[in-house]
Amino acid sequence: MGYDKKLVAPYQKPSVNQTQQPNNSGWSLDQRDPQTIELFMPIWEWFYRYYFRVKTDGWHQISAHEQVLLVGSHNGGLATPDMIMTMYDWFRHFGTKRPVYGLMHPSVWQFNPELAQLAAKTGAIIAHPKMAFAALENKASLLVYPGGAQDLFRPYSQRHQINFVGRKGFIKLALRTKVPIVPVISIGAHDTLFVLGDLYPIVKQLHEWGMPWINNVDPEIFPIYLGLPWGIGIGPIPNIPLPVKIHTRVCTPIIFDNYGKEAAKDRNYVDDCYNLVVKKMQQELNILVTENS
Repeated sequence: MGYDKKLVAPYQKPSVNQTQQPNNSGWSLDQRDPQTIELFMPIWEWFYRYYFRVKTDGWHQISAHEQVLLVGSHNGGLATPDMIMTMYDWFRHFGTKRPVYGLMHPSVWQFNPELAQLAAKTGAIIAHPKMAFAALENKASLLVYPGGAQDLFRPYSQRHQINFVGRKGFIKLALRTKVPIVPVISIGAHDTLFVLGDLYPIVKQLHEWGMPWINNVDPEIFPIYLGLPWGIGIGPIPNIPLPVKIHTRVCTPIIFDNYGKEAAKDRNYVDDCYNLVVKKMQQELNILVTENS
């Protein structure tokens, strides 16, 4: 799941049953199915307990009925083990019926519609401003990962750095909807593969010389990494995560001084809020790294 910087667009309240994609995939809040989530819970629990041996804390920061905007830092390639384990923890603490959605990058819906439709049943919606606002307007909580693909595949040397690539749409979303931001950090998931670097500048140049994008979708990144099952993986391709311990933490909610449309339109204020979130998350991540070293 990812968060697109296009969430700076003006808000227009949408119908939650739009038909902008085949089968309405990703454009409806009604596709979320608690029964499907229940079916996945035993599988996720096995990975949680035995494969990733997850340690987690901080869930007391979220009350039983509070609506929140969960903001996380992505790790571990397309397998996104920390995100899945965080969602499992949410369901474990609050049940499968409490409404929560996660933004998923539009390219996923294009590359693998079948997988995307299954993800939609667990709460995934397309990363688009209308759907983000629709979820919060309907009193649901929302999980976003502002760094997107660049965060997922950041080099191994940067595994303990918050990298939101300057995307501030989630700040404007929080300011407009007056929903508190709850940071979610983790370590370990970026050890499930070893990203050596990003070949995107080279691939982009080849595209400018005439090489087409796969499915006509700009991948935004083109990593080279060591991991299963490929040994050496090239490009944003799926991977099998190594069985590494993961530690996740839900941090203290961040409340801004001002909210509303005017606050969301103030670029300097948005920048200040963005810098505050990144600073606090980096501080919390540094503490988590020290505790596990």
